Amino acid sequence: MIKIAVVGSSSMDLVVTSAKRPIAGETVLGDSFITVPGGKGANQAVAAARLGAEVTMIGCVGDDFYGEIILENLKKNHVNTKYVEPITGAMSGTAHITLSEGDNSIIVVKGANDSITPEYVQKAKKIIEESDIVMVQQEIPEETVLYLAELCEKLQKRLLLNPAPARKISETVIQQSSFITPNEHEFEILFDGRDRTEVLTEYPNKLFITEGKNGVRYFDGHEEKVVPSFVVEAVDTTGAGDTFNAALAVAVAEGKSFDDCLLFANRAASISVTKLGAQGGMPTREEVERSFEGG
Repeated sequence: MIKIAVVGSSSMDLVVTSAKRPIAGETVLGDSFITVPGGKGANQAVAAARLGAEVTMIGCVGDDFYGEIILENLKKNHVNTKYVEPITGAMSGTAHITLSEGDNSIIVVKGANDSITPEYVQKAKKIIEESDIVMVQQEIPEETVLYLAELCEKLQKRLLLNPAPARKISETVIQQSSFITPNEHEFEILFDGRDRTEVLTEYPNKLFITEGKNGVRYFDGHEEKVVPSFVVEAVDTTGAGDTFNAALAVAVAEGKSFDDCLLFANRAASISVTKLGAQGGMPTREEVERSFEGG
């Protein structure tokens, strides 16, 4: 079984659905409200575990009711929580999600996720050393991402950086990362609106731009390629990107070709949007493989 370490956020997602998205100053009536565990780090950890990896989560929760639920949910999904620490006096992270008109809008309150410091990650160095691939996102302090990239380079461990939420990252971090997976919006922020093809050719088999229903774009060292997505009726797109990243990490660790890795990741993400909740639709390995058999 492959081993994956996920350094990242966890939160409680507060999800409201509405037929209409409110504009500034407007009040609209919602259709439903649910609370479900989320956070980009926890989402990716759960998705990778469901896809058959041995996953260790490295993160923090608050010493509150939400923190208890987040921890229990990770354990239920067979994620090792030895390095998920409740922080005394801190509130757990929350994500406030509006689902409307076939898409989502999200406001994240980081809470205890700000306690994921370089010093905290250092405590889990042994787990990182033992991992086949390490995953990180940007809902944690920037200095921690910088430290982790440097650490993975020293340990010669592959690092998958999902640069979300988008913020500028240094060329050093780009070079230290094995894989970077921005969506189209994040790409524009990372690379200041530079020509997409030009940037892709600078980072062959490293930079993968997710383009929603249009698939994933990358440069394989010879040509620019687009690996197509799969057409489904979307119920909730929250967590689709996290599922994609987790599936990509699993497939890379298993030694698949990049095209096969991206097909696998696209298929997993397409299944995830057919159910409500970031983690609610995340598929098992059996579901993904069965979907390939069904065409």
